[in-house]
Amino acid sequence: IRTVLDGRWGEVRQQVRTELDPADFAPPRDLLPMDEHRQRTLDAVLRLAGTTDFARNGLTREQGGTDDHGASVTAFEMLGHADLSVFVKAGVQFGLFGGAIAGLGTQRHWDAYLPGMADGSLLGCFAMTETGHGSDVQSLLTTATYLPESDELEIHSPSLAARKDYIGGAARDARLAAVFAQLVVDGEQHGVHCVLVPIRDEDGTVRPGVTVGDCGAKMGLRGVDNGRLSFDHVRVPRHNLLNRYGTIDDDGRYHSPIESASRRFFTMLGTLVRGRISVAGGAGAATRTALTLAITYAEHRTQFHVPSGEREVHLLDYRAHQAKLLPRLARSYALMLAQNALVEQMHRIATGEEDGEDAQRELEARAAGIKALTTEHATQTIQVCREACGGAGYLSVNRFADLKADTDVFTTFEGDNTVLLQLVAKGMLTSYSDAFHELDTRGAFFFGARQVTEAVIERTVGGSIIQRLISGSPGRDGDAALADRGGQLDLFEDREKHLLETLAMRLRRAGDDGADSFAIFNDAQPHLLLAARAHVERVVLEAFVAAVDATPPGEARELLDTVCDLYALSTIAQDRAWFVEHGRLSAQQSKDLLGAVDRRCAQLRPHAQTLVDAFAIPMAWRETELLEDLGDVS
Repeated sequence: IRTVLDGRWGEVRQQVRTELDPADFAPPRDLLPMDEHRQRTLDAVLRLAGTTDFARNGLTREQGGTDDHGASVTAFEMLGHADLSVFVKAGVQFGLFGGAIAGLGTQRHWDAYLPGMADGSLLGCFAMTETGHGSDVQSLLTTATYLPESDELEIHSPSLAARKDYIGGAARDARLAAVFAQLVVDGEQHGVHCVLVPIRDEDGTVRPGVTVGDCGAKMGLRGVDNGRLSFDHVRVPRHNLLNRYGTIDDDGRYHSPIESASRRFFTMLGTLVRGRISVAGGAGAATRTALTLAITYAEHRTQFHVPSGEREVHLLDYRAHQAKLLPRLARSYALMLAQNALVEQMHRIATGEEDGEDAQRELEARAAGIKALTTEHATQTIQVCREACGGAGYLSVNRFADLKADTDVFTTFEGDNTVLLQLVAKGMLTSYSDAFHELDTRGAFFFGARQVTEAVIERTVGGSIIQRLISGSPGRDGDAALADRGGQLDLFEDREKHLLETLAMRLRRAGDDGADSFAIFNDAQPHLLLAARAHVERVVLEAFVAAVDATPPGEARELLDTVCDLYALSTIAQDRAWFVEHGRLSAQQSKDLLGAVDRRCAQLRPHAQTLVDAFAIPMAWRETELLEDLGDVS
């Protein structure tokens, strides 16, 4: 089972488990003063830079890397089991700051900055979010104005709303910022571009014209030095513009290989999709840590006696406890396998094995959806795991406090989940046509709605396997559909198809004379989010089914098949009101469904420890009093 979960880059996961000293990256067991925690986090990131190829794997050979992008993302995902401050700090340095230079820069930037980024001698930050503009990046207020008389760019924050906010690394350690700003050349605005702006000297002194603030203590991630940046007419050389998609020539004229400003903007953002994928990976890892702790505890902790008084009952023997944890364990399995498939797709596109704009757009939409569902799952599941461990779960030493606090922000950074699900729906409606990038969000929805007459389900993982199972299913009616994998897949597909077609019908009204397009879009937003969620849950199920199909026959495959069954049935059960309201399930079937979920939990109860042990989390990252008090449960 571990081999299936580890996926294509299983060797990388094993290297992290065995070749890194887990103690160096374990979360602190005591609450540290903020500056001490920040220094500890920086030291860990510098150790990563000095002893691993984590950063270089994420760069092409042209950029001085190994071109093993999947290995890089997988290695960082493993850090999500450890100190999440290290995970985020490393992600900012190597993923966001380094990714901006690698994805938006050209050879001169790669040569000048990437070696220092990778070895930790040049610490940077990623300055996109503003106090007044979070998800609406296209409307950022910071300006980068070209000054032909000095051949420089002047970076300026025109108001408090233009202040760069929540910027990891800015408060203490970063020397260079990748600043996103509206580029102005000869009085004409060319949209958001990225400029490299020094914010500190080598000795750490803040540069003239730069104002740095410290966000201070946060809900979690105490080891990450989030800060605020403002710029007062700060000048940098013209060549500091990361100019892969837009450049200023020696004569001071602007050029871009992409004529449309909107398409250029979305293409730039598309190169940064790896950060969103990594956030999903880290959230998934943290959730698996919580489940490992809670399920192992429940396997050993007893509470109350059986009526005969002969023995106490283990927590996991209670059906209510199983219902809390085991469907969430099944969902974690499903999301991990979907994440593996997503990383493989990202790797193929990054290495050129798969190309084309549609492939890139599909990757962006899938990454958005999986990030939204995985981070939401993390927030909910870590809380349930805490409760499942009672008072012991409340103690800081037992990790749930940090897991909860550190992952909470994952639902809103690298894209607010609600906005990301809208991006998924946008892709569903436009089928990655030109409208995906050419039109604003509402315009793309309305354009796409006119194209949808009958929704077509695009299977991105295991297409032939999925079709074979659906073709052999007993249909959507009767209990047989729920017990059959093809029937389950068909129910997932049918829900998505119906939601998309009816969404399109609602949005088409925006074309009527005198229609209030915003009101129509706003009224349809809950429907839109349901359609996106149904799409992502279907993609996740297909990834799970494909992984089971690729597993050799035997006990592992049979167990994975049961876990897949629990994921499918519990997901349908969560939305059973919709299935009943739309005639896909009868009231009796809806009741029977809950019993089916309970039976799958009972089937998996004897294997629960095996299923969490398959995550193979290093002991140093799950050493807690919670388990120590129960004796040797390693």
